[in-house]
Amino acid sequence: MHTSRDRFLDVVRAGAILAVIAQHWIMPVLSYSDGHLATGNALATPGWWVVTWLSQVMPLVFFAGGAANLISFRRAASTQQWLAARIKRLMVPVLPLMVVWLIVPDFLRGLGVPPQPLQVGSAIAAQLLWFLAVYVLVVLLTPLMVAAHRRWGLKVPLVMGAAGLLVDVARFNDLGYLGYANAIFVWVAVHQLGFHYVEGRLGSLTRRGALTLSAAGFGITALLVAFGPYPASMIGMPGAPVSNMSPPTVLLAFLAVGQIGLLLAFRPQLNALAARPGIGDALGWLGARFMSVYLWHMPALIVVAGVTVYGLGYRTPAPGTVFWLVMAPAWFATCGMVLFGLLRLFAHFEMQRDTAVATARVPQLVAAGLLVSGGLLGLAAHGFAPLSDGIARGPVPWVVLATAGFLLAGKQIPVVDLLGRAVTVSERATLPGLKR
Repeated sequence: MHTSRDRFLDVVRAGAILAVIAQHWIMPVLSYSDGHLATGNALATPGWWVVTWLSQVMPLVFFAGGAANLISFRRAASTQQWLAARIKRLMVPVLPLMVVWLIVPDFLRGLGVPPQPLQVGSAIAAQLLWFLAVYVLVVLLTPLMVAAHRRWGLKVPLVMGAAGLLVDVARFNDLGYLGYANAIFVWVAVHQLGFHYVEGRLGSLTRRGALTLSAAGFGITALLVAFGPYPASMIGMPGAPVSNMSPPTVLLAFLAVGQIGLLLAFRPQLNALAARPGIGDALGWLGARFMSVYLWHMPALIVVAGVTVYGLGYRTPAPGTVFWLVMAPAWFATCGMVLFGLLRLFAHFEMQRDTAVATARVPQLVAAGLLVSGGLLGLAAHGFAPLSDGIARGPVPWVVLATAGFLLAGKQIPVVDLLGRAVTVSERATLPGLKR
């Protein structure tokens, strides 16, 4: 078991969030005319689907999350404290996002922004909350999955993967709604692979072994695309009848194996990169703001697109053209500056640290997590529509649901003894409610 920060995991997390940002900022094909914002996806360009096999990094996020969750769970004083801390850590950065987007749509409507581009921007701002909704469920399952891992080891992700395959069979045979079960089976399977990295089963692979694993993962992915019902793109495409992402297909589990094996093959080089002067500090800076970067990078894109496309009449160039290649760096730089400004305003919410003891019991924390997940999923599906469209039809019910879950997770009180001094970490295990 790892007892200190794992540089490889830091690189994986940082690389994943940077890839998410790059993919989302490169995708939009936008133009505005007569109150209508036309949107397209650059990755829908013929042949560009191959980019998504590397740029679709959500499998790596769940893999790194699984490793980090196992490490932190084993260090935690109790399941109760671990769940409370995780729910708070995930939900706190969302609170300012919800507050801002409860105000922004009506404010922009008051300035005369037409309804259609406003609806597009409001939907995009909330869309990425799907990840948090699913990840909260994975967190709630983590104590059970740690116990399953301890007892059955590698059989757990294999069984989850097999279940995911059965779900896909049902999904592609007119039982489409069953496909959403793979939001659990697929992502928990990948999350479980992070456990095996922590315990050395994956981390101890030789380069040849890691490359063999990668070839197997990418190879099975290619075979399923070539001979199965799966689309070649690893992200959803406009107008496509089937998406590998919404809901996820088992293809993403095999893609995860390919990506993880490829990164493990270069683990020594990645560790050396993380050890270089300045790189480690950058990784630490990004890691401390991971959720904030994820949550605010799309609002940054919305600001830039709003000013340039809606305000100035700019049309994004056709993907792959010389003009597109020339303008892409300026587009990225502008989005980056806006994102940095948003982080200066909102990242401090995520970076708050305390030494507190949760008062809510495990069943209450599970109920809280379910409410948070349901609220975030509702926002991801319906977006931040203007409040003037009606309270019941807008985001308010989902915001209330997620906030209720956050509050239900209970107060956290400072860890102090009767004399009022701070209790040390070694002493916490003797306090009621902190025993494992």
